[in-house]
Amino acid sequence: MKGLKFFDRLIFFVNSLAAFLLLFAYILPYIPPKSFSLLAVLSLAVPVLIFLNILFFLYWLLNIKKQLLLSLIVLLLGFNYITSIYKFTGSKIAEDTDNFSVMNYNIRLFNLFDWLSSSTIDSEILKFVKSENPSIICFQEYHKNEAFALKGYQKFENVSDGKVKSGQAIFSKFPIVNKGSISFPNTSNNAIFIDIVKQKDTIRVYNVHLQSIKVSPKVSDLQKEGSEQLTKRIGDVFKIQQSQAEQVLAHMSKCPYKVIISGDFNNTAYSYVYDKIKGDLQDAFKVAGNGFGKTYDFNKLPLRIDFILVDKDFTVNGFKNYDVELSDHYPIKTILK
Repeated sequence: MKGLKFFDRLIFFVNSLAAFLLLFAYILPYIPPKSFSLLAVLSLAVPVLIFLNILFFLYWLLNIKKQLLLSLIVLLLGFNYITSIYKFTGSKIAEDTDNFSVMNYNIRLFNLFDWLSSSTIDSEILKFVKSENPSIICFQEYHKNEAFALKGYQKFENVSDGKVKSGQAIFSKFPIVNKGSISFPNTSNNAIFIDIVKQKDTIRVYNVHLQSIKVSPKVSDLQKEGSEQLTKRIGDVFKIQQSQAEQVLAHMSKCPYKVIISGDFNNTAYSYVYDKIKGDLQDAFKVAGNGFGKTYDFNKLPLRIDFILVDKDFTVNGFKNYDVELSDHYPIKTILK
């Protein structure tokens, strides 16, 4: 750091720390949370660390200093992580007569507990879904609602027996020839699946809802919980998510058909559970998405925690994020062939 003034030395020290943390975060998807749950929490900070390193790179670039190489090299090493945050080149929908669409949407119980001021959320969601007309729809935090009637679909609902009666549901325009549930212990979260027949092809569709972190997007609520307590709680949730992901993978390993996995992972694309569930599958957003790919609004941070992952035998002909504020999540849809 010869030739740097005191202020620039201080900046470079912080820059080095941010670069090291980001570089370390790159290996977190390969470390099981059950082994190092507290380290796994760092994966949630990856978007912030990427943003900081971009700022540091620009700072040194504008000052024409060779220190820009530190953040530049670290960012280039993790370029795949950057494209998980923001897709630079959007893809237009490739029209094909064999195309079909898959939508994923966490609908938060149709606003059962009045989180939103509107009293017509169920009918608004119904109107939205009808207008988009997806071939297959996976709902998380689904609540049985007589007013929510989608004609032309077969459906499989799996809801708990508790007071709220919440769970998951899959609606399909294709015939459902098999269905089932993967029960996660000690939670209302679970995964369900259906086998559908499209022409002469049988396809399995999984709808996965991994354990919720249950972190409020309000800063004031976060401040009520100490950082140490919050970190430990999130780490414990990540361990539960790992067990749930292992259940899904064990079930999927016995599937003889092409697979589509849709759902709310309650974790990011930099996490262990995402990496394991994705495996050799295609992330439809990364193939054909555009922009930030936001599926959850957390303090204005564009988090992507809902995914549609598809078998390599599918061609991803389009992907869309919707800025529809009818839940705390945003719907996504992909076009497949």
